[in-house]
Amino acid sequence: MTELLQMNGAPGKTVFKFLAYMFAGLGLLGVALPLLPTTPFILLAAFCASKGSPEFASWLENHPTFGPAIENWRERRAVPLRGKFLACVMLGISWSVLFLSGASLVLLTGLGVFFCGLAVFLLSRPSC
Repeated sequence: MTELLQMNGAPGKTVFKFLAYMFAGLGLLGVALPLLPTTPFILLAAFCASKGSPEFASWLENHPTFGPAIENWRERRAVPLRGKFLACVMLGISWSVLFLSGASLVLLTGLGVFFCGLAVFLLSRPSC
């Protein structure tokens, strides 16, 4: 059990491989579902794959769509301007949907603070 928590050796690689595929799946869902972001999940998938599955990491890095985003993030911590714009719009839409559906004030406040922090972080990254 302690080996699993340390994330080294075969059990740790298995956990990272599982996470890589899970995040890649969520990223692929984000291509079709407008409120689910693609890029953050693909970046997480690339990170986890680099720890647990070199073959999958290589596939992601060489993918014609995902590869440039991974490279831009790793080399310059840069996010495309279009991605920043879409992410901020989606954060606003997500919060608005919760507001209009009557979500609790505590939830709206917490998510509002979190979404604003996320937007500030995203907008502070260089553009590519």
